[in-house]
Amino acid sequence: MPTREERITGGLYGLLIGDALGVPYEFHDPGEIPAPEAIDFQPPAGFDRSHGGVPPGTWSDDGSHALCLLDSLLYNGQLDLEDLGRRLVNWLEWGYLAVDGEVFDVGIQTRKALASLRSGAPALMAGPKSERDNGNGALMRVLPLVLWHRGDDAKLASDAMAQSRVTHGHMRSQVCCAVYCLWARRVLDGAADPWADALATFRVLYPEGFEARTELDTNVARPDAEEPPGTGSGYVVDCLRSARQCVATGRDYEGVVKAAVRLGRDTDTTAAVAGGIAGLMYGVQEIPERWRSALRGQELLKPLLDKLLAHARG
Repeated sequence: MPTREERITGGLYGLLIGDALGVPYEFHDPGEIPAPEAIDFQPPAGFDRSHGGVPPGTWSDDGSHALCLLDSLLYNGQLDLEDLGRRLVNWLEWGYLAVDGEVFDVGIQTRKALASLRSGAPALMAGPKSERDNGNGALMRVLPLVLWHRGDDAKLASDAMAQSRVTHGHMRSQVCCAVYCLWARRVLDGAADPWADALATFRVLYPEGFEARTELDTNVARPDAEEPPGTGSGYVVDCLRSARQCVATGRDYEGVVKAAVRLGRDTDTTAAVAGGIAGLMYGVQEIPERWRSALRGQELLKPLLDKLLAHARG
């Protein structure tokens, strides 16, 4: 069994490698995605890769936002939304924590939120809040909160929902971020059924009558109902559902992230969200070494990982 440090390291590498793996396949329909054995950082010859100017092994906005959150947490010793917002603005404008300082693939809702922040809006109120503003841009970055957090489940869920509001203010996105964090914590702790435990915990924290509970039971994870299969889209609920599906059917890290890419559409984010969970499950040593060594931007990653592991030991 992997150690806790190997799981934490696996979670962070798992997110970034899943993101980088999905980048060249983004926006393609499932039928256009290569067979699993042909999926790699470098797509097979003849494949019409997305983001053609981006070198293989490069994480996208998903990874950069996750590292912005991690760096903010480590620097401040707490979730500081204003600091997080400033770091996200610096990512967009200056390439902060982007590989080679190059920013690409910016989500519509994220761009709107960062423009609001740039104009002086409070971070807690910056994220668009309509029902149509439920992209997966807050979900994709939230895993480092779990890796860093020492608070109880109530505080973890509350912080997960708060960090969503910086770019995605609707309650549905907030709930997905909280459920994902509870799920990841249960995986890290070795629970027998981490998904079921996460849902049960959320329902205790937010009883019937709370808006968050209504969102959970109506739109995110309906009780006693079979959920439709995930489709790999950018809708936050579908992204969470797709990630869970890939984790449930994959037999190892590689199988999980390739299943995520095979869904097509928002391949980088689906693979990042699923890959973070798979990295926690299997540990960093089970992530293929060819991907770990070929991941670009490690000069940005490793100092933050070292600080995170020191924090975890403390």
